[in-house]
Amino acid sequence: MTEHQDGTGPRDAAAPDGPPVTGAAGTANPAGTATPAGTATPTGTATPTGTATPTGTAGPDAADGLERGLKNRHLQLIAIGGAIGTGLFMGAGKTISLAGPSVILVYAVIGFMLFFVMRAMGELLLSNLSYKSLRDAVSDILGPEAGYVTGWTYWFCWIVTGMADIVAITGYIQYWWADVPLWLPGVLTILLLLGLNLVAVRLFGEIEFWFAIIKILAIAVLVLVGVGMVLTHFHGPGGQAQVSNLVDHGGVFPNGFRGFLGGFQIAIFAFVGVELAGTAAAETQDPERTLPKAINAIPWRIALFYILALAVIMMVIPWNEVASNSSPFVQMFALAGLPAAAGIVNFVVLTSAASSANSGIFSTSRMLFGLALEGAAPRAMGALSVRKVPAVALMMSVVCLVPGVVLLYAGSTVMDAFTVVTTVSSVMFMVVWTLIIVSYIVYRRRRPELHRASSYRMPGGVVMCVVLLAFFAAMIVILATAADTRAALAVTPVWFVVLAVGWFASGGRAAAAGRVDAA
Repeated sequence: MTEHQDGTGPRDAAAPDGPPVTGAAGTANPAGTATPAGTATPTGTATPTGTATPTGTAGPDAADGLERGLKNRHLQLIAIGGAIGTGLFMGAGKTISLAGPSVILVYAVIGFMLFFVMRAMGELLLSNLSYKSLRDAVSDILGPEAGYVTGWTYWFCWIVTGMADIVAITGYIQYWWADVPLWLPGVLTILLLLGLNLVAVRLFGEIEFWFAIIKILAIAVLVLVGVGMVLTHFHGPGGQAQVSNLVDHGGVFPNGFRGFLGGFQIAIFAFVGVELAGTAAAETQDPERTLPKAINAIPWRIALFYILALAVIMMVIPWNEVASNSSPFVQMFALAGLPAAAGIVNFVVLTSAASSANSGIFSTSRMLFGLALEGAAPRAMGALSVRKVPAVALMMSVVCLVPGVVLLYAGSTVMDAFTVVTTVSSVMFMVVWTLIIVSYIVYRRRRPELHRASSYRMPGGVVMCVVLLAFFAAMIVILATAADTRAALAVTPVWFVVLAVGWFASGGRAAAAGRVDAA
């Protein structure tokens, strides 16, 4: 996946319950300097794809010192590619084995719910164009404690997601080299991506741009080829490709309602980063136009990349022949008797995982850099290299990915390790999504005039927010019912204990207020 945010520069507002301060000359940017009204300047913030980007032109003259080498085409493709990641390519096999054809409904339900989360996020971000990240909005509406939790939890989300990518890469390499040492693919990937990220941000942008195109084209081609197989009644070792495969092997709910619920365990991980499409657009010159456009495109992206793609796979090969421990996108061609095509697809999903890990390394380093600028992380993390890269924060983020390699030895299969890290990541993302919804509810209560003036109101309003909160609570219950996800769920509270210690050790609310005043 790809895809990151909230490593932003200092806050624009002094009071958590009011809008950011606007001076006579314009709006104070997150680096703490005033900019002329109407001038597009670097914001110093990290987009949720993890890219510290300008609102206008690219260049190295940002107030926080970061190189601004990304263009709008990079942002848009990274945002789209962020919705297509390891959770879909690797995790769909286990989801299909649990839910059968009802997995289509599983993805539809999750997509439906998260669309409303994105609509809430969209209204929040557009209610005050000085917000450059979710952390800005949450901190302004709920207070600095919530902003602190949001910033660090989002950083942790993408660290854990990066671990999942490292685990998945090992699984993909095993397709060609079954006896590969478990540590080797992960370590080589981490070192390679570290080298790429130390060079320059523009190189990152180009790599992610083309990786995103490869992922999008791969799914489009897979759908077209699969539909062609169904229309021509293609017959391979796995049987005949036909629409009836969706119902001929136990019906739509072959494992009953329990199996249907079990499908949510991994499926929700496939949607982590769905917010990238919205908040990346918020970093462009015309967010009031691009943000609604990006969010409104989410349903068709889900329909194509998730629902249609998985439906085609289960038409070509019966769901009960899909192995849970490898990518169904690769299996579709392997079971159809097309090993060469399967190898090509395996290479594509391998590059997808590498792309997601690359974005994770890039973004988490920028988040850590931004937190350091605010005093919410050690000051050393704010150091830049001669290439305007936050090298210390980058090294720290890379070190945090190493446990992903260690986890490969914790279970009997790669999928065991993948399940652990994806469960932790899913829970952390649900915390962030919940903070968005709670922020929206408080925003509606405290600032009704902004809601009335909004041109992009969330459908369903507060009632839908309650439904969303109930949905996330239900997801936690589902994760607690399965043995392979329960253990990972049990350790997630440790993160919040660490956050609490860090908050009070750094001075708590008083220190946060002092940092804002200093900005």
